[in-house]
Amino acid sequence: MVPDGYYYGVPLMLAGILLGWVAGPFWAAPAFILATFFLWFFRDPERIVPSADAAIVSPADGKVTDISQILVNGSERTRVSIFLSVFDVHVNRSPITGIVRDVRYQKGKFINAMNAHSAGENEQNVVTVEGEGHTVVFKQIAGLLARRIVFNKKVGDTVQRGERVGLIKFGSRVDVLLESGAAVQVKVGDHVRGASSILALAELKRDLAGASSGRAKGGAR
Repeated sequence: MVPDGYYYGVPLMLAGILLGWVAGPFWAAPAFILATFFLWFFRDPERIVPSADAAIVSPADGKVTDISQILVNGSERTRVSIFLSVFDVHVNRSPITGIVRDVRYQKGKFINAMNAHSAGENEQNVVTVEGEGHTVVFKQIAGLLARRIVFNKKVGDTVQRGERVGLIKFGSRVDVLLESGAAVQVKVGDHVRGASSILALAELKRDLAGASSGRAKGGAR
């Protein structure tokens, strides 16, 4: 469990005990229900991370709501948008193994994360991770209820595919920006799981793997 669960849950449990002692079990019930919700909401389950070298995994649990082509600084990217409801795990994971090259926090609005404008207008944290020959950018985007974004790494840190890197509190959205050659493995409407669902396969890694295989067969070694 994420420590925030205890931060919210324990005071509510204590309040429930106090209310139960002073006013009776009926008045204590709402506090205990809320405490149980927060302890459940901040769960942090273990995940099996795919071992394929080219795998780009989902950085979050949620529903794929959009897959589209966009321009970022003049370069075409494939954007995969994932909506996190209050029922999803909100711990965020690194999509690839690599080095954190950039972390940029952008102040903004708190409109509904299902709204297409939230990708550009909402408060968000934009993270760039450079792997073996390719780069993945993912955005932790605040939503209507989400008011705090947590990112535990800094520029220069090495991260592993599926490693825990942060958290978005309550309903929110994560956008993943893939290089144009990446082969997307999901479709709109799919429900993905952070660290274990493969969003895409990096084209460059597949090419390198094929080239290595060809050299081995040709007796290059």
